[in-house]
Amino acid sequence: MGEYSKALSSYERALEIRKIALPPNHPDLTASYNNIGSVYYNMGEYSKALSSHERSLEIRKIALPPNHPDLAASYNNIGSVYYNMGEYSKALSLFERSLEIKNIALPPNHPDLAHSYNGIGAVYGNMGEYSKALSYYETAQDIWKKSLPSNHPHIALVKRNIENVKKKM
Repeated sequence: MGEYSKALSSYERALEIRKIALPPNHPDLTASYNNIGSVYYNMGEYSKALSSHERSLEIRKIALPPNHPDLAASYNNIGSVYYNMGEYSKALSLFERSLEIKNIALPPNHPDLAHSYNGIGAVYGNMGEYSKALSYYETAQDIWKKSLPSNHPHIALVKRNIENVKKKM
């Protein structure tokens, strides 16, 4: 609804409660940090978003096995912040780490894999590396076509991404 201050207040209260009720590196704390990071991200306050998402990652590294899908989500969240800040090399590195974990943790045509391929394609597109972008977009499209209904918005999104990058080649 765009009521970020209300959301932030609720998420910060939830974090306070979790900090009282749980040990310091309990994985349930990461939900609060991610929620807070997402609000700041949506507000365009990227340094605050980074801080929250990085705290979530720190806890997940301690609390979870090294190839847990939640780690992939944390790398993706941080990468998305860097992407929006225009720091594409950092975003690329984080998106690639997220994809590495997803390739280990998820089945081959899981839609979350396509999400990573699409994100990496976007980074390459913004870096002017259009052939690499196209390759990643096409992989995303293949996976989404296999794993989602044909009218799903992700399929339309990646189709537009492919069309746009082809125009630039």
